[in-house]
Amino acid sequence: MKDLLPTATPARTRAAVREIIRPHRAVAAAGFGLLIVATSVGLLVQPLLGYVVDLVAGRQPATLLTTPVALLVLVGVIQGLLTSWGLVLVARFGETALAELRERFVERALALPLERVERAGSGDLTSRVTGDVARVAEAVRSALPALARSLLSIVLTLVAMALLDWRFMVAALLAIPVQVHTGRWYVRNAVPLYAAQRVATGEQQQQLLDTLAGASTVRSLRAEADHLARVDGRSRAAVELTMRGVHLMLRFYSRLHVGEYIGLAAVLAAGVLLVGEGAVTVGTATAAALYFLNLFGPINTALALLDDAQAATASLARLIGVADVAAEAPRQAHGEGVSVRGLGHAYEPGRPVLHGVDLDIEPGKRVALVGPSGAGKTTLAKIVAGVHEPTTGTVRAPAGIAMVTQEVHVFAGPLADDLRLARPQATDDDLRAALATVEALEWAEALPDGLATVVGQGGHRLTGAQRQQLALARLVLTDPALAVLDEATAEAGSTGARTLERAVEQAIDGRTALIVAHRLTQAASADRVVVMDGGRVVEDGSHDDLRQAGGRYAGHWAAWTRHHAHDGD
Repeated sequence: MKDLLPTATPARTRAAVREIIRPHRAVAAAGFGLLIVATSVGLLVQPLLGYVVDLVAGRQPATLLTTPVALLVLVGVIQGLLTSWGLVLVARFGETALAELRERFVERALALPLERVERAGSGDLTSRVTGDVARVAEAVRSALPALARSLLSIVLTLVAMALLDWRFMVAALLAIPVQVHTGRWYVRNAVPLYAAQRVATGEQQQQLLDTLAGASTVRSLRAEADHLARVDGRSRAAVELTMRGVHLMLRFYSRLHVGEYIGLAAVLAAGVLLVGEGAVTVGTATAAALYFLNLFGPINTALALLDDAQAATASLARLIGVADVAAEAPRQAHGEGVSVRGLGHAYEPGRPVLHGVDLDIEPGKRVALVGPSGAGKTTLAKIVAGVHEPTTGTVRAPAGIAMVTQEVHVFAGPLADDLRLARPQATDDDLRAALATVEALEWAEALPDGLATVVGQGGHRLTGAQRQQLALARLVLTDPALAVLDEATAEAGSTGARTLERAVEQAIDGRTALIVAHRLTQAASADRVVVMDGGRVVEDGSHDDLRQAGGRYAGHWAAWTRHHAHDGD
Protein backbone atom coordinates (compact mmCIF):
# COMPACT_ATOMS: atom_id res chain seq x y z
CA MET A 1 0.00 0.00 0.00
CA LYS A 2 1.35 3.43 -0.99
CA ASP A 3 2.31 5.88 1.74
CA LEU A 4 1.03 9.02 0.03
CA LEU A 5 2.59 12.41 0.59
CA PRO A 6 0.79 14.48 3.24
CA THR A 7 -2.21 16.71 2.67
CA ALA A 8 -2.58 19.82 4.81
CA THR A 9 -5.54 20.16 7.17
CA PRO A 10 -8.11 22.89 6.46
CA ALA A 11 -6.75 24.94 9.37
CA ARG A 12 -3.17 24.60 8.12
CA THR A 13 -4.26 25.46 4.58
CA ARG A 14 -5.90 28.67 5.78
CA ALA A 15 -2.84 29.52 7.87
CA ALA A 16 -0.50 28.91 4.94
CA VAL A 17 -2.62 31.10 2.67
CA ARG A 18 -2.45 33.89 5.24
CA GLU A 19 1.34 33.50 5.40
CA ILE A 20 1.64 33.75 1.63
CA ILE A 21 -0.66 36.76 1.15
CA ARG A 22 0.55 38.73 4.20
CA PRO A 23 3.39 40.50 2.33
CA HIS A 24 0.95 41.49 -0.43
CA ARG A 25 -1.90 42.83 1.69
CA ALA A 26 -1.52 46.37 0.36
CA VAL A 27 -1.94 45.30 -3.26
CA ALA A 28 -4.87 43.05 -2.34
CA ALA A 29 -6.58 45.79 -0.34
CA ALA A 30 -6.11 48.29 -3.16
CA GLY A 31 -7.46 45.87 -5.76
CA PHE A 32 -10.53 44.83 -3.78
CA GLY A 33 -11.07 48.44 -2.67
CA LEU A 34 -11.21 49.57 -6.29
CA LEU A 35 -13.66 46.76 -7.09
CA ILE A 36 -15.87 47.87 -4.19
CA VAL A 37 -15.85 51.46 -5.44
CA ALA A 38 -16.48 50.32 -9.04
CA THR A 39 -19.39 48.13 -7.96
CA SER A 40 -20.81 50.93 -5.80
CA VAL A 41 -20.61 53.36 -8.72
CA GLY A 42 -22.31 50.82 -10.96
CA LEU A 43 -25.21 50.58 -8.52
CA LEU A 44 -26.12 54.16 -9.42
CA VAL A 45 -27.48 52.88 -12.74
CA GLN A 46 -30.73 51.51 -11.26
CA PRO A 47 -31.73 54.69 -9.36
CA LEU A 48 -30.95 56.78 -12.44
CA LEU A 49 -33.15 54.50 -14.56
CA GLY A 50 -35.83 54.74 -11.89
CA TYR A 51 -35.57 58.54 -12.05
CA VAL A 52 -36.03 58.35 -15.82
CA VAL A 53 -39.15 56.22 -15.27
CA ASP A 54 -40.54 58.83 -12.85
CA LEU A 55 -39.85 61.60 -15.36
CA VAL A 56 -41.65 59.69 -18.11
CA ALA A 57 -44.54 58.67 -15.83
CA GLY A 58 -44.92 62.30 -14.73
CA ARG A 59 -44.90 63.51 -18.36
CA GLN A 60 -41.96 65.82 -17.68
CA PRO A 61 -40.21 67.70 -20.51
CA ALA A 62 -37.80 65.59 -22.54
CA THR A 63 -34.99 68.05 -21.85
CA LEU A 64 -34.92 66.83 -18.25
CA LEU A 65 -33.70 63.44 -19.50
CA THR A 66 -30.36 64.93 -20.57
CA THR A 67 -28.86 64.96 -17.08
CA PRO A 68 -29.70 61.35 -16.08
CA VAL A 69 -28.62 60.03 -19.48
CA ALA A 70 -25.30 61.87 -19.24
CA LEU A 71 -24.85 60.53 -15.71
CA LEU A 72 -25.53 56.99 -16.95
CA VAL A 73 -22.75 57.34 -19.52
CA LEU A 74 -20.40 58.78 -16.90
CA VAL A 75 -21.22 55.96 -14.48
CA GLY A 76 -20.46 53.37 -17.16
CA VAL A 77 -17.10 54.93 -18.01
CA ILE A 78 -16.02 55.33 -14.38
CA GLN A 79 -17.15 51.81 -13.46
CA GLY A 80 -15.29 50.32 -16.43
CA LEU A 81 -12.04 52.12 -15.60
CA LEU A 82 -12.17 51.31 -11.89
CA THR A 83 -13.10 47.68 -12.56
CA SER A 84 -10.21 47.23 -14.99
CA TRP A 85 -7.75 48.79 -12.57
CA GLY A 86 -9.03 46.70 -9.67
CA LEU A 87 -8.89 43.47 -11.66
CA VAL A 88 -5.30 44.21 -12.68
CA LEU A 89 -4.30 44.63 -9.03
CA VAL A 90 -6.22 41.53 -7.96
CA ALA A 91 -4.56 39.55 -10.77
CA ARG A 92 -1.13 40.84 -9.74
CA PHE A 93 -1.82 39.85 -6.15
CA GLY A 94 -3.09 36.41 -7.14
CA GLU A 95 -0.26 35.64 -9.56
CA THR A 96 2.40 36.77 -7.08
CA ALA A 97 0.95 34.64 -4.30
CA LEU A 98 0.60 31.69 -6.68
CA ALA A 99 4.22 32.06 -7.82
CA GLU A 100 5.44 32.01 -4.22
CA LEU A 101 3.35 28.93 -3.44
CA ARG A 102 4.64 27.18 -6.58
CA GLU A 103 8.26 28.04 -5.76
CA ARG A 104 7.88 26.83 -2.18
CA PHE A 105 6.27 23.61 -3.40
CA VAL A 106 8.86 22.90 -6.10
CA GLU A 107 11.75 23.71 -3.77
CA ARG A 108 10.47 21.31 -1.12
CA ALA A 109 9.47 18.66 -3.67
CA LEU A 110 12.98 18.64 -5.14
CA ALA A 111 14.40 18.29 -1.63
CA LEU A 112 12.22 15.30 -0.75
CA PRO A 113 14.23 12.14 -0.06
CA LEU A 114 13.96 9.76 -2.99
CA GLU A 115 12.93 7.05 -0.56
CA ARG A 116 9.95 9.16 0.55
CA VAL A 117 8.87 9.71 -3.05
CA GLU A 118 9.21 5.99 -3.79
CA ARG A 119 6.99 5.10 -0.84
CA ALA A 120 4.33 7.49 -2.07
CA GLY A 121 4.70 6.49 -5.71
CA SER A 122 5.92 8.91 -8.35
CA GLY A 123 2.36 9.33 -9.60
CA ASP A 124 1.35 11.06 -6.37
CA LEU A 125 4.03 13.73 -6.70
CA THR A 126 3.52 14.02 -10.47
CA SER A 127 -0.22 14.61 -10.08
CA ARG A 128 0.48 17.38 -7.59
CA VAL A 129 3.11 19.01 -9.79
CA THR A 130 0.79 18.97 -12.82
CA GLY A 131 -2.92 18.64 -12.03
CA ASP A 132 -3.04 20.33 -8.62
CA VAL A 133 -0.81 23.25 -9.62
CA ALA A 134 -2.87 23.77 -12.79
CA ARG A 135 -6.14 23.66 -10.87
CA VAL A 136 -5.02 26.20 -8.28
CA ALA A 137 -3.58 28.42 -11.02
CA GLU A 138 -6.86 28.35 -12.93
CA ALA A 139 -8.76 29.23 -9.75
CA VAL A 140 -6.45 32.16 -9.03
CA ARG A 141 -6.63 33.49 -12.59
CA SER A 142 -10.34 33.00 -13.22
CA ALA A 143 -12.37 31.93 -10.22
CA LEU A 144 -10.89 34.34 -7.65
CA PRO A 145 -11.61 37.58 -9.56
CA ALA A 146 -15.04 36.33 -10.67
CA LEU A 147 -15.97 35.21 -7.16
CA ALA A 148 -14.73 38.47 -5.63
CA ARG A 149 -16.79 40.57 -8.04
CA SER A 150 -19.85 38.35 -7.54
CA LEU A 151 -19.77 38.52 -3.74
CA LEU A 152 -19.18 42.27 -3.78
CA SER A 153 -22.09 42.73 -6.18
CA ILE A 154 -24.40 40.60 -4.04
CA VAL A 155 -23.61 42.37 -0.76
CA LEU A 156 -23.63 45.90 -2.16
CA THR A 157 -26.80 45.31 -4.17
CA LEU A 158 -28.64 44.11 -1.08
CA VAL A 159 -27.40 47.18 0.79
CA ALA A 160 -28.62 49.41 -2.06
CA MET A 161 -32.06 47.75 -1.96
CA ALA A 162 -32.23 48.37 1.77
CA LEU A 163 -31.42 52.06 1.17
CA LEU A 164 -34.37 52.27 -1.22
CA ASP A 165 -36.61 50.64 1.36
CA TRP A 166 -35.74 47.88 3.82
CA ARG A 167 -38.79 45.87 2.74
CA PHE A 168 -37.32 45.42 -0.73
CA MET A 169 -34.27 43.73 0.77
CA VAL A 170 -36.44 41.46 2.94
CA ALA A 171 -38.41 40.42 -0.15
CA ALA A 172 -35.20 39.68 -2.05
CA LEU A 173 -33.89 37.50 0.79
CA LEU A 174 -36.78 35.06 0.27
CA ALA A 175 -34.77 33.56 -2.59
CA ILE A 176 -31.80 32.70 -0.36
CA PRO A 177 -33.15 29.51 1.28
CA VAL A 178 -33.83 27.99 -2.15
CA GLN A 179 -30.40 28.99 -3.45
CA VAL A 180 -28.54 27.73 -0.37
CA HIS A 181 -30.40 24.41 -0.50
CA THR A 182 -29.63 24.16 -4.24
CA GLY A 183 -25.94 24.83 -3.67
CA ARG A 184 -25.65 22.18 -0.93
CA TRP A 185 -27.60 19.67 -3.04
CA TYR A 186 -25.33 20.29 -6.03
CA VAL A 187 -22.08 19.90 -4.10
CA ARG A 188 -23.34 16.73 -2.41
CA ASN A 189 -24.16 15.12 -5.76
CA ALA A 190 -21.55 16.66 -8.04
CA VAL A 191 -18.38 15.79 -6.14
CA PRO A 192 -18.78 11.97 -6.20
CA LEU A 193 -20.22 12.07 -9.73
CA TYR A 194 -17.31 14.02 -11.17
CA ALA A 195 -14.84 11.83 -9.28
CA ALA A 196 -16.41 8.73 -10.82
CA GLN A 197 -16.39 10.43 -14.22
CA ARG A 198 -12.63 11.09 -13.98
CA VAL A 199 -12.02 7.46 -13.03
CA ALA A 200 -14.17 6.20 -15.91
CA THR A 201 -12.40 8.47 -18.39
CA GLY A 202 -9.04 7.22 -17.15
CA GLU A 203 -10.16 3.60 -17.54
CA GLN A 204 -11.39 4.34 -21.05
CA GLN A 205 -8.07 5.90 -22.04
CA GLN A 206 -6.11 3.05 -20.47
CA GLN A 207 -8.18 0.47 -22.37
CA LEU A 208 -7.59 2.33 -25.63
CA LEU A 209 -3.85 2.50 -24.97
CA ASP A 210 -3.67 -1.19 -24.04
CA THR A 211 -5.57 -2.20 -27.16
CA LEU A 212 -3.52 0.00 -29.50
CA ALA A 213 -0.18 -0.91 -27.89
CA GLY A 214 -0.93 -4.61 -28.21
CA ALA A 215 -2.65 -4.39 -31.60
CA SER A 216 -0.39 -6.99 -33.23
CA THR A 217 -0.95 -9.46 -30.40
CA VAL A 218 -4.70 -8.81 -30.44
CA ARG A 219 -4.83 -9.55 -34.17
CA SER A 220 -2.67 -12.66 -33.86
CA LEU A 221 -5.03 -14.06 -31.22
CA ARG A 222 -8.13 -13.05 -33.21
CA ALA A 223 -9.30 -11.14 -30.14
CA GLU A 224 -10.41 -7.97 -31.92
CA ALA A 225 -14.07 -8.42 -31.03
CA ASP A 226 -13.31 -8.92 -27.36
CA HIS A 227 -11.13 -5.82 -27.16
CA LEU A 228 -13.60 -3.73 -29.13
CA ALA A 229 -16.29 -4.81 -26.68
CA ARG A 230 -14.10 -3.70 -23.77
CA VAL A 231 -13.42 -0.32 -25.38
CA ASP A 232 -17.12 0.05 -26.12
CA GLY A 233 -18.05 -0.81 -22.53
CA ARG A 234 -15.55 1.64 -21.03
CA SER A 235 -16.61 4.36 -23.48
CA ARG A 236 -20.31 3.85 -22.72
CA ALA A 237 -19.60 4.08 -18.99
CA ALA A 238 -17.70 7.36 -19.48
CA VAL A 239 -20.43 8.81 -21.72
CA GLU A 240 -23.16 7.77 -19.27
CA LEU A 241 -21.42 9.55 -16.41
CA THR A 242 -20.83 12.61 -18.59
CA MET A 243 -24.55 12.77 -19.46
CA ARG A 244 -25.43 12.40 -15.79
CA GLY A 245 -23.22 15.40 -15.15
CA VAL A 246 -25.05 17.39 -17.85
CA HIS A 247 -28.44 16.47 -16.37
CA LEU A 248 -27.20 17.40 -12.90
CA MET A 249 -26.10 20.81 -14.16
CA LEU A 250 -29.47 21.39 -15.88
CA ARG A 251 -31.33 20.52 -12.67
CA PHE A 252 -28.97 22.81 -10.76
CA TYR A 253 -29.82 25.82 -12.89
CA SER A 254 -33.52 24.92 -12.92
CA ARG A 255 -33.59 25.05 -9.14
CA LEU A 256 -31.72 28.34 -9.17
CA HIS A 257 -34.35 29.77 -11.50
CA VAL A 258 -37.07 28.78 -9.04
CA GLY A 259 -35.32 30.83 -6.36
CA GLU A 260 -34.94 33.74 -8.75
CA TYR A 261 -38.64 33.70 -9.62
CA ILE A 262 -39.63 33.56 -5.96
CA GLY A 263 -37.41 36.52 -5.11
CA LEU A 264 -38.46 38.58 -8.15
CA ALA A 265 -42.14 37.94 -7.45
CA ALA A 266 -41.65 39.02 -3.84
CA VAL A 267 -39.83 42.22 -4.85
CA LEU A 268 -42.51 43.11 -7.45
CA ALA A 269 -45.24 42.40 -4.91
CA ALA A 270 -43.51 44.62 -2.37
CA GLY A 271 -43.19 47.33 -5.02
CA VAL A 272 -46.94 47.20 -5.81
CA LEU A 273 -47.85 47.47 -2.13
CA LEU A 274 -45.39 50.27 -1.39
CA VAL A 275 -46.39 52.29 -4.46
CA GLY A 276 -50.03 51.80 -3.53
CA GLU A 277 -49.33 53.12 -0.04
CA GLY A 278 -47.41 56.04 -1.46
CA ALA A 279 -44.26 54.97 0.38
CA VAL A 280 -42.18 54.87 -2.80
CA THR A 281 -42.49 56.04 -6.38
CA VAL A 282 -42.87 53.84 -9.44
CA GLY A 283 -39.27 54.70 -10.34
CA THR A 284 -38.03 53.52 -6.94
CA ALA A 285 -39.93 50.24 -7.30
CA THR A 286 -38.45 49.87 -10.79
CA ALA A 287 -34.96 50.44 -9.40
CA ALA A 288 -35.55 47.74 -6.75
CA ALA A 289 -36.72 45.25 -9.39
CA LEU A 290 -33.68 46.07 -11.54
CA TYR A 291 -31.42 45.60 -8.52
CA PHE A 292 -32.84 42.13 -7.96
CA LEU A 293 -32.48 41.24 -11.64
CA ASN A 294 -28.88 42.41 -11.35
CA LEU A 295 -28.35 39.78 -8.63
CA PHE A 296 -29.08 36.85 -10.97
CA GLY A 297 -25.66 36.85 -12.62
CA PRO A 298 -23.50 37.25 -9.47
CA ILE A 299 -25.48 34.66 -7.49
CA ASN A 300 -25.38 32.12 -10.30
CA THR A 301 -21.67 32.76 -10.78
CA ALA A 302 -20.94 32.33 -7.06
CA LEU A 303 -22.92 29.09 -6.83
CA ALA A 304 -21.44 27.73 -10.06
CA LEU A 305 -17.95 28.34 -8.64
CA LEU A 306 -18.66 26.14 -5.61
CA ASP A 307 -17.40 23.04 -7.40
CA ASP A 308 -14.31 24.83 -8.70
CA ALA A 309 -13.65 26.29 -5.28
CA GLN A 310 -13.85 22.89 -3.62
CA ALA A 311 -11.55 21.31 -6.19
CA ALA A 312 -9.06 24.19 -5.93
CA THR A 313 -9.13 24.05 -2.12
CA ALA A 314 -8.44 20.31 -2.18
CA SER A 315 -5.55 20.84 -4.61
CA LEU A 316 -4.22 23.69 -2.50
CA ALA A 317 -4.19 21.44 0.58
CA ARG A 318 -2.20 18.83 -1.36
CA LEU A 319 0.38 21.43 -2.43
CA ILE A 320 0.73 22.90 1.03
CA GLY A 321 1.01 19.38 2.46
CA VAL A 322 4.17 18.85 0.41
CA ALA A 323 5.45 22.39 0.99
CA ASP A 324 5.15 21.80 4.75
CA VAL A 325 7.12 18.56 4.78
CA ALA A 326 9.83 19.09 7.36
CA ALA A 327 13.22 19.59 5.83
CA GLU A 328 15.75 16.91 6.63
CA ALA A 329 18.15 17.68 9.42
CA PRO A 330 21.50 18.65 7.91
CA ARG A 331 24.18 16.03 8.15
CA GLN A 332 27.14 16.62 10.35
CA ALA A 333 30.02 17.80 8.18
CA HIS A 334 33.10 15.60 8.17
CA GLY A 335 35.73 17.60 6.36
CA GLU A 336 36.38 16.08 2.95
CA GLY A 337 36.16 12.45 4.08
CA VAL A 338 33.42 9.97 4.99
CA SER A 339 32.70 8.15 8.24
CA VAL A 340 30.02 5.44 8.45
CA ARG A 341 29.30 3.72 11.76
CA GLY A 342 26.93 0.85 12.54
CA LEU A 343 24.92 1.45 9.40
CA GLY A 344 21.77 -0.61 8.93
CA HIS A 345 18.95 -0.12 6.47
CA ALA A 346 15.67 -1.79 5.53
CA TYR A 347 13.35 -0.77 2.72
CA GLU A 348 10.60 -2.82 4.37
CA PRO A 349 10.28 -3.39 8.13
CA GLY A 350 11.89 -6.64 9.22
CA ARG A 351 13.82 -7.12 5.95
CA PRO A 352 17.20 -5.38 6.40
CA VAL A 353 19.54 -5.08 3.43
CA LEU A 354 22.48 -3.59 5.37
CA HIS A 355 23.83 -4.87 8.70
CA GLY A 356 26.19 -2.88 10.91
CA VAL A 357 28.38 -1.46 8.13
CA ASP A 358 31.45 0.55 9.15
CA LEU A 359 33.36 2.47 6.49
CA ASP A 360 35.94 5.27 6.47
CA ILE A 361 37.11 7.13 3.38
CA GLU A 362 40.02 9.48 3.85
CA PRO A 363 39.97 12.83 2.02
CA GLY A 364 41.10 12.53 -1.58
CA LYS A 365 40.98 8.70 -1.58
CA ARG A 366 38.99 6.43 -3.88
CA VAL A 367 37.14 3.44 -2.50
CA ALA A 368 35.56 0.82 -4.79
CA LEU A 369 32.57 -1.28 -3.67
CA VAL A 370 32.41 -4.75 -5.24
CA GLY A 371 30.32 -7.81 -4.63
CA PRO A 372 27.52 -9.88 -6.11
CA SER A 373 24.15 -8.46 -7.10
CA GLY A 374 22.03 -7.77 -4.01
CA ALA A 375 25.06 -7.38 -1.74
CA GLY A 376 23.93 -3.86 -0.70
CA LYS A 377 26.49 -1.82 -2.67
CA THR A 378 24.02 0.57 -4.27
CA THR A 379 22.08 1.01 -1.04
CA LEU A 380 25.25 1.93 0.82
CA ALA A 381 26.27 4.35 -1.93
CA LYS A 382 22.86 6.06 -1.93
CA ILE A 383 22.88 6.44 1.83
CA VAL A 384 26.36 8.01 1.74
CA ALA A 385 25.14 10.31 -1.06
CA GLY A 386 22.11 11.33 1.02
CA VAL A 387 19.52 9.81 -1.31
CA HIS A 388 18.27 7.51 1.46
CA GLU A 389 18.29 7.96 5.21
CA PRO A 390 19.70 5.03 7.20
CA THR A 391 17.43 2.99 9.43
CA THR A 392 20.17 2.72 12.05
CA GLY A 393 23.69 4.06 12.45
CA THR A 394 25.30 7.34 11.48
CA VAL A 395 26.84 8.85 8.35
CA ARG A 396 29.18 11.83 8.34
CA ALA A 397 30.10 13.18 4.92
CA PRO A 398 31.17 16.43 3.22
CA ALA A 399 28.60 19.12 2.56
CA GLY A 400 29.14 18.94 -1.22
CA ILE A 401 28.20 15.57 -2.73
CA ALA A 402 27.38 14.63 -6.33
CA MET A 403 26.16 11.22 -7.49
CA VAL A 404 26.31 9.72 -10.97
CA THR A 405 24.42 6.50 -11.69
CA GLN A 406 23.97 4.34 -14.76
CA GLU A 407 20.49 5.86 -15.20
CA VAL A 408 21.32 9.27 -16.64
CA HIS A 409 18.61 11.73 -17.62
CA VAL A 410 19.23 14.10 -20.52
CA PHE A 411 17.05 17.18 -20.13
CA ALA A 412 15.26 18.44 -23.22
CA GLY A 413 16.91 21.56 -24.62
CA PRO A 414 20.29 22.82 -25.83
CA LEU A 415 23.28 20.78 -24.67
CA ALA A 416 24.79 23.90 -23.07
CA ASP A 417 21.66 24.42 -20.93
CA ASP A 418 21.79 20.78 -19.87
CA LEU A 419 25.35 21.29 -18.64
CA ARG A 420 24.54 24.58 -16.93
CA LEU A 421 22.08 22.82 -14.66
CA ALA A 422 25.18 21.91 -12.65
CA ARG A 423 26.57 25.47 -12.63
CA PRO A 424 24.18 28.14 -13.99
CA GLN A 425 26.89 30.81 -14.16
CA ALA A 426 29.30 28.65 -16.20
CA THR A 427 30.71 30.26 -19.35
CA ASP A 428 31.03 28.49 -22.69
CA ASP A 429 34.74 28.05 -21.96
CA ASP A 430 33.85 26.37 -18.64
CA LEU A 431 31.51 24.00 -20.48
CA ARG A 432 34.15 23.10 -23.05
CA ALA A 433 36.74 22.54 -20.33
CA ALA A 434 34.39 20.17 -18.48
CA LEU A 435 33.63 18.26 -21.68
CA ALA A 436 37.32 18.04 -22.50
CA THR A 437 38.02 16.64 -19.03
CA VAL A 438 35.72 13.69 -19.70
CA GLU A 439 36.84 13.31 -23.36
CA ALA A 440 33.48 14.49 -24.72
CA LEU A 441 34.42 17.79 -26.36
CA GLU A 442 35.15 16.30 -29.77
CA TRP A 443 31.77 14.67 -30.28
CA ALA A 444 29.94 17.58 -28.62
CA GLU A 445 31.40 20.12 -31.05
CA ALA A 446 30.69 17.75 -33.94
CA LEU A 447 26.94 17.87 -33.24
CA PRO A 448 24.83 19.74 -35.85
CA ASP A 449 24.76 22.97 -33.80
CA GLY A 450 27.61 22.28 -31.41
CA LEU A 451 26.76 23.11 -27.80
CA ALA A 452 23.52 24.72 -29.00
CA THR A 453 22.24 21.37 -30.36
CA VAL A 454 18.91 20.41 -28.80
CA VAL A 455 19.19 17.07 -27.00
CA GLY A 456 16.82 15.01 -24.90
CA GLN A 457 13.23 14.24 -25.80
CA GLY A 458 12.49 15.38 -29.34
CA GLY A 459 16.10 16.41 -29.94
CA HIS A 460 19.37 14.83 -31.04
CA ARG A 461 19.73 11.34 -29.57
CA LEU A 462 22.87 10.63 -27.57
CA THR A 463 24.40 7.21 -27.12
CA GLY A 464 24.61 5.57 -23.71
CA ALA A 465 28.31 6.41 -23.40
CA GLN A 466 27.66 10.03 -24.43
CA ARG A 467 24.93 10.39 -21.83
CA GLN A 468 27.31 9.12 -19.16
CA GLN A 469 30.01 11.55 -20.30
CA LEU A 470 27.45 14.33 -20.09
CA ALA A 471 26.66 13.33 -16.50
CA LEU A 472 30.36 13.23 -15.66
CA ALA A 473 30.83 16.68 -17.20
CA ARG A 474 28.04 17.97 -14.94
CA LEU A 475 29.91 16.43 -12.02
CA VAL A 476 33.06 18.33 -13.03
CA LEU A 477 31.08 21.58 -13.23
CA THR A 478 29.48 20.93 -9.83
CA ASP A 479 32.96 20.42 -8.34
CA PRO A 480 31.84 18.38 -5.29
CA ALA A 481 34.04 17.37 -2.38
CA LEU A 482 32.69 13.80 -2.61
CA ALA A 483 31.77 11.96 -5.81
CA VAL A 484 29.59 8.84 -5.58
CA LEU A 485 29.45 6.73 -8.74
CA ASP A 486 27.04 3.81 -9.04
CA GLU A 487 28.05 1.64 -12.02
CA ALA A 488 28.64 4.77 -14.10
CA THR A 489 30.31 2.76 -16.90
CA ALA A 490 27.69 0.01 -17.17
CA GLU A 491 25.91 1.46 -20.22
CA ALA A 492 28.73 0.90 -22.71
CA GLY A 493 30.48 -2.03 -24.35
CA SER A 494 34.12 -2.82 -23.82
CA THR A 495 35.51 -0.02 -26.02
CA GLY A 496 33.02 2.53 -24.68
CA ALA A 497 33.65 1.36 -21.12
CA ARG A 498 37.39 2.01 -21.41
CA THR A 499 36.60 5.55 -22.62
CA LEU A 500 34.21 6.04 -19.72
CA GLU A 501 36.73 4.66 -17.25
CA ARG A 502 39.24 7.28 -18.39
CA ALA A 503 36.50 9.91 -18.13
CA VAL A 504 35.70 8.78 -14.59
CA GLU A 505 39.37 8.87 -13.62
CA GLN A 506 39.71 12.42 -14.87
CA ALA A 507 36.38 13.59 -13.44
CA ILE A 508 37.17 12.44 -9.90
CA ASP A 509 40.86 13.34 -9.98
CA GLY A 510 41.69 15.00 -6.67
CA ARG A 511 38.30 14.25 -5.11
CA THR A 512 37.12 11.84 -2.45
CA ALA A 513 35.22 9.12 -4.31
CA LEU A 514 33.03 6.10 -3.57
CA ILE A 515 32.63 3.90 -6.65
CA VAL A 516 30.22 1.00 -7.09
CA ALA A 517 32.40 -0.93 -9.54
CA HIS A 518 30.69 -2.60 -12.46
CA ARG A 519 34.06 -3.50 -13.97
CA LEU A 520 36.85 -4.71 -11.74
CA THR A 521 39.35 -2.57 -13.63
CA GLN A 522 37.82 0.30 -11.68
CA ALA A 523 38.51 -1.54 -8.45
CA ALA A 524 42.10 -2.20 -9.51
CA SER A 525 42.75 1.53 -9.88
CA ALA A 526 41.12 2.47 -6.57
CA ASP A 527 43.04 3.18 -3.38
CA ARG A 528 40.95 0.62 -1.50
CA VAL A 529 38.52 -2.14 -2.34
CA VAL A 530 35.58 -2.96 -0.07
CA VAL A 531 33.94 -6.31 -0.78
CA MET A 532 30.29 -6.68 0.29
CA ASP A 533 28.03 -9.69 0.54
CA GLY A 534 24.65 -10.07 2.20
CA GLY A 535 24.62 -6.45 3.33
CA ARG A 536 27.93 -6.75 5.21
CA VAL A 537 31.54 -5.80 4.56
CA VAL A 538 33.42 -9.09 4.17
CA GLU A 539 36.81 -7.82 2.89
CA ASP A 540 38.58 -4.48 2.92
CA GLY A 541 42.02 -3.63 1.55
CA SER A 542 44.04 -2.63 -1.47
CA HIS A 543 43.65 -4.41 -4.80
CA ASP A 544 47.05 -6.10 -4.50
CA ASP A 545 46.59 -7.14 -0.86
CA LEU A 546 43.18 -8.68 -1.51
CA ARG A 547 44.45 -10.57 -4.56
CA GLN A 548 47.27 -12.05 -2.54
CA ALA A 549 44.92 -12.88 0.36
CA GLY A 550 43.18 -15.47 -1.80
CA GLY A 551 39.70 -14.57 -0.53
CA ARG A 552 36.52 -13.60 -2.31
CA TYR A 553 37.99 -10.66 -4.15
CA ALA A 554 40.82 -12.81 -5.47
CA GLY A 555 38.22 -15.23 -6.82
CA HIS A 556 36.24 -12.40 -8.41
CA TRP A 557 39.40 -11.01 -10.01
CA ALA A 558 40.49 -14.36 -11.41
CA ALA A 559 37.06 -14.97 -12.92
CA TRP A 560 36.97 -11.45 -14.33
CA THR A 561 40.37 -11.62 -15.99
CA ARG A 562 39.58 -15.01 -17.57
CA HIS A 563 36.26 -13.81 -18.92
CA HIS A 564 37.54 -10.51 -20.30
CA ALA A 565 40.94 -11.62 -21.55
CA HIS A 566 39.72 -11.54 -25.14
CA ASP A 567 38.69 -7.88 -24.71
CA GLY A 568 42.19 -6.92 -23.66
CA ASP A 569 40.96 -5.62 -20.27
